[in-house]
Amino acid sequence: MTDVAGLDAHRADHLYRHHHGWLHNWLSRRVGCRELAADLAQDTFLRLLIKPRSVDNIDSARGYLRTVADRLCIDMWRRKAVEQAWLEVLAARPEEVDISPEDHAIIIETFCELDDMLRRLPEKVARAFLLAQLDGLTYKQIAARMDVSERTIKTWMARAMLECVLIEARHQEAVR
Repeated sequence: MTDVAGLDAHRADHLYRHHHGWLHNWLSRRVGCRELAADLAQDTFLRLLIKPRSVDNIDSARGYLRTVADRLCIDMWRRKAVEQAWLEVLAARPEEVDISPEDHAIIIETFCELDDMLRRLPEKVARAFLLAQLDGLTYKQIAARMDVSERTIKTWMARAMLECVLIEARHQEAVR
């Protein structure tokens, strides 16, 4: 029987049975929590089912699993950092803010997507975007500060705004 993703069910079962314990122990040491390590190990094997890869021996299997698991850890830590920053902003507000758990989750997800977007953009493009959005600088002011032409800033901003539109489109698709 073959999984819809193309990974043979017997091979997936073999990988899981032979490497899950090792991966769970490795993740437990990495994140310091056995329950969280169990979740990350499951997510790692889920990724393997979704995007199969040929792993011919124990070293390549463990190397691949460790790489996937490590990336999941990094994503988790980034998300936690974004969420912590959001909680600090909320705590610093003088008035009580009543946000539902659903809205809280949406806000954190959006912040994580923006953080990911900024990491994907070239550094100068991301910096120009932040100068415009957070500091309220005009394109002319940004160009002067970054010592580039205003036309370059317009090009960079168009690129960053396209990424924002793509995030919005994904949110609209999710709502449907």
